[in-house]
Amino acid sequence: MAAPGYGKRSAPDQAPRGRDDFAHLPTREAYIAAHIDRLPEGAAVDIKTLAKELPNYGQQAVATALKALNDAGHLRRIRRVVGEGRTQWVSRWFFSRTARDQAWWDAFLMSTEGPPVPSPATPSPAGEPPEDQAQSDCSQAYIALATLGCSDPRLTLSAAECAALEGLAAEWFARGITPLAFARILTHDLPDVIQCPGAFTRRRLIDRVPPQLPPAPETPPSPPRWMMECTVCGIPGPPEALPDGLCRTCRGTEPTPDRPDPAAIHTHVTHLRTLARTGGA
Repeated sequence: MAAPGYGKRSAPDQAPRGRDDFAHLPTREAYIAAHIDRLPEGAAVDIKTLAKELPNYGQQAVATALKALNDAGHLRRIRRVVGEGRTQWVSRWFFSRTARDQAWWDAFLMSTEGPPVPSPATPSPAGEPPEDQAQSDCSQAYIALATLGCSDPRLTLSAAECAALEGLAAEWFARGITPLAFARILTHDLPDVIQCPGAFTRRRLIDRVPPQLPPAPETPPSPPRWMMECTVCGIPGPPEALPDGLCRTCRGTEPTPDRPDPAAIHTHVTHLRTLARTGGA
């Protein structure tokens, strides 16, 4: 097994395992693909480990086979950041028993390595109110109204009055007011006698409502916290720099440096010698 966070990850929505899963591949590649397919999640699938597990093939043969599996759409290797505020990178090998094209891999890796999808809410046991309903029954606004009497007994409200004023109080908290500031503003400079605390509190909630907060500036979306790695040599890079999961060298398209024409060099040197003899005239 690989270290935690590393190793094999299975792609979703694969066809059921069958005898002809890798019949379209050469014998060596089909054998190694079937071996990787049977490995558990988190198993080490790097070249050295596979060469040790498969005595019939050395590291060079395994590397060539992994490149072929990458080309056939069964394998991708990525590197991603783990932990908040950290710079630790882990390498993961995503394997798909079903061959995928480049567009599928791009969409899958972006969705997989992006922000986690929130899990659906767990249904409440029978006889209990849903969690969101329970939270609204004891909302911040309701609690702030119910505890005004603790700050000043003259503003002690009934349960019905708290429920009726909850919407007005919620607007205060939506505008950034804290519970402490809420109680301080509403209980400041009260008259000696308050005949109807509910009506008095309603008037203050309307007259002293704080200003609306300005909209927060839009922040650009953060870049994905993952990078592609070449399936063969492991060199990292952005996905557009490694089409089909391979770097230029492993794809065999490494550009060769331009060599100047020997005749042009000879002409240029002759020109320089002429200038040197004539003093640049």
